[in-house]
Amino acid sequence: MYQSFIGLEVHIHLLTKTKVFCGCRSAFGDEPNTNVCPVCMGYPGVLPTLNLEAMRMGCMVAKALNCRIPEKTWFERKQYFYPDMTKNYQISQFASPLGQGGCLELAGLGADGKQINKKVRIKECHLEEDAGKMIHTGTVSLLDYNRAGVSLLEIVTEPDMETGEEAELFIQQLRRMVRYLGVCDGNMEEGSLRADANVSINLPGKGLGKKVEIKNLNSSRFVRLGLNYEIRRQGEVLDGGKTVVQETRLWNENRDETFPMRQKENAQDYRYFPEPDLPVFCPDEAFLASVDSAMVELPAARLKRLADEYALTGEQAGLICDEKASADYFEAAVAAAVAGPEETPSKTDAAARIAKWFLSDIKHILHRDSHADLDSFPLSPTRLASLVLMQVQGKLTGKLAKQTLELVISENKDPKAIVQAHNWEQITDPAAIAATARKIIAQEETTVNELQNLESENKKRRKTLFAYLVGKVIAATEGRADPGIAGEQIERLLAEIRNLK
Repeated sequence: MYQSFIGLEVHIHLLTKTKVFCGCRSAFGDEPNTNVCPVCMGYPGVLPTLNLEAMRMGCMVAKALNCRIPEKTWFERKQYFYPDMTKNYQISQFASPLGQGGCLELAGLGADGKQINKKVRIKECHLEEDAGKMIHTGTVSLLDYNRAGVSLLEIVTEPDMETGEEAELFIQQLRRMVRYLGVCDGNMEEGSLRADANVSINLPGKGLGKKVEIKNLNSSRFVRLGLNYEIRRQGEVLDGGKTVVQETRLWNENRDETFPMRQKENAQDYRYFPEPDLPVFCPDEAFLASVDSAMVELPAARLKRLADEYALTGEQAGLICDEKASADYFEAAVAAAVAGPEETPSKTDAAARIAKWFLSDIKHILHRDSHADLDSFPLSPTRLASLVLMQVQGKLTGKLAKQTLELVISENKDPKAIVQAHNWEQITDPAAIAATARKIIAQEETTVNELQNLESENKKRRKTLFAYLVGKVIAATEGRADPGIAGEQIERLLAEIRNLK
């Protein structure tokens, strides 16, 4: 039985409008080789200029990961042959990265269903420029330099994880965090968040083994599968009396296995030396204040607060907090529901109703209709609150509320206007419902007689027939009759019939 050690190097594209050391546009999907200039193409005599927004965003992530921001941070040249970076070196950070010595608390279920609770130490966060992109087609390799020079933040962990499931949860929590901060879109399929994984195994108590790196894992699932495969592979190597080779491997998603890419480099192979064209960066009070002011409530803290403040289950709070936009939407809807001058539900009652709507009907519609975001969703938080209030106040039945919801989205209209236009407001007048109930009793003579003649112990049949009559009353009012009052009137009329016999 071996002990495994996993460390991650996660790279995220920062959402800066321009690249990290030049003024070229930073955007995914543009026409190849259109967002380039002499600086990011490495022409002789050009000078890089630090993008301050990239540094600010990087420090936000470092702060969220409980890292220390040093008094001085600077850049180095990392010497390496990059086919997709024309200057053949990368401006990166080595000796004094912008974030140092942090941690991330893992808490949640792994893909295997087991609870994970672990503190993962963060070695550093460093800012660097990304390389371009190579496209291989047949015997031809094409180069797109649009990505060369894009702001890239690398988060490096200590080897504190032991399973692929833990590494997958780390990626998922980090992705949620950077999306909450608004510094990265987290689209792994586009390469804006990607991970390299380092893994070694050894006998328990013997420390780290020979490290193998798995490069460019572009989904959290592949991180889990690749690491668990590599742990098994290295175990088989050691069991066979052989030595694990320190190397870089790639994940083959079609065959679910890793394969060798090259021998693993060491730090000295990169021949780091200070970047001569960029000054040392010393964050002042104004810069640090701008970082603090841009921080938001992070996912783990918000999940706990929502569960406590709104009496939600852990599962409900987790689903609502999965995206910042959905958590914002939920809280705005609850606030609108309890803020009106009319009779309103309690905060916890409103939260329970809104959570139920959001996690069932609304989530289904968002997925069904492929709505891009909640900001442009026709059912605004205020409109959802209005829908909930009409139900709470007995003005709208559950069935008609669902129909109203669909029309709000298809017609982009206020729920109250839709209810009024269709005359859907719930009937709560006992006299009006009683008049309809008398007609149903008269029409359903066979059902009424069977119900009256049933033995008292036949409760199931009695319940079925009674529900049938109530349903008939509701249908006769086009779904507008209050079900509770309809039931009371049916019961009263049946009692009158029994007394006449």
